[in-house]
Amino acid sequence: MKIRRPWLLPLTPLYGAALALKRQLFAWGWLKQGHLESTVISVGSVSAGGAGKTPVVLMLAEILRHRGYAVRILTRGYKRDSETIARVEPFDDARWHGDEPVLLAQRSGVPVYVGADRYQAGVMAEQSEPSQKLVVHLLDDGFQHRRLARDIDIVLLTREDVEDTLLPAGNLREPLEAVAAADIVILREEEADSLRSVVRGFRGPNGKPAIWVTRRQLSLGKAGEVALPTMPFAFCGIARPEGFTRMLAGQGYEAVKTVAFEDHHAYTEADILRLMHEARAVEANGFVTTEKDAVKLTPIMRDRLETIGPIVVARLQVELLDEKESLEQLVNLVGRLDRRKR
Repeated sequence: MKIRRPWLLPLTPLYGAALALKRQLFAWGWLKQGHLESTVISVGSVSAGGAGKTPVVLMLAEILRHRGYAVRILTRGYKRDSETIARVEPFDDARWHGDEPVLLAQRSGVPVYVGADRYQAGVMAEQSEPSQKLVVHLLDDGFQHRRLARDIDIVLLTREDVEDTLLPAGNLREPLEAVAAADIVILREEEADSLRSVVRGFRGPNGKPAIWVTRRQLSLGKAGEVALPTMPFAFCGIARPEGFTRMLAGQGYEAVKTVAFEDHHAYTEADILRLMHEARAVEANGFVTTEKDAVKLTPIMRDRLETIGPIVVARLQVELLDEKESLEQLVNLVGRLDRRKR
């Protein structure tokens, strides 16, 4: 078991007890759930970040949109400056709405609504975005957001989750057994063989959860198609930076140095000066970062970094190994995604 903060281990049973109490209060109806008119598909995980939920939300949005559904994405927007519920436009300020909502708006091609209360965000989406098509709400990072009722729970599970422990000593927001509440569990291709037996040990609301396997691909590029820097300096502010560097190395693109900030880090001028100074010290001739980090760089920040060399943005994409079978499972779970009003 992976214990990140062993000095906090005595608090883990208290955290687990609080989770169990919260689940029971929802089961008794003492804590209420909001029900939207349209189908809600939650994409979440048991860990506090780094499972790869955003690429999966983008993949599902594309699959469903191309099959004629009107897709809306509901997301929280962690560590943003605003507390308002709003629609996110592709080039809105990431500090105001959050890095992931802006990235989702840029990449998905569907309306994105941000708000800590995802039920109210969904109500706004239904009122502001009427459609003659069947509407599907994709709830980003929604496994723990029980205030909004969902029709399908999709949970991402990684090997690191299986080896982890509960907060605050570990990184799990839910015990591993909570995966049994999922309708669908998504595994990474490189971890699927070792984790299938774990998933098969759980029985979801429809029997055993369906297992989907995804292949992840990292593409590197920059507007203008300039040559990639031969000695890139990597920086990121994500939950599992080691995964980013491993994927870069897996494509034969190793950074001369990597600086990792905290997850959802808001970049400042001081950060940019630090990156430039350290890049010069190792004779880097450019930078490589993630999409989530790139949306937080202002034009002035980009201009300064590009005095060292081009900024390469690494785009993580996922695809289902068996999209046809997986989509059939998804449709069958909610009866053609056309839920009758309860």
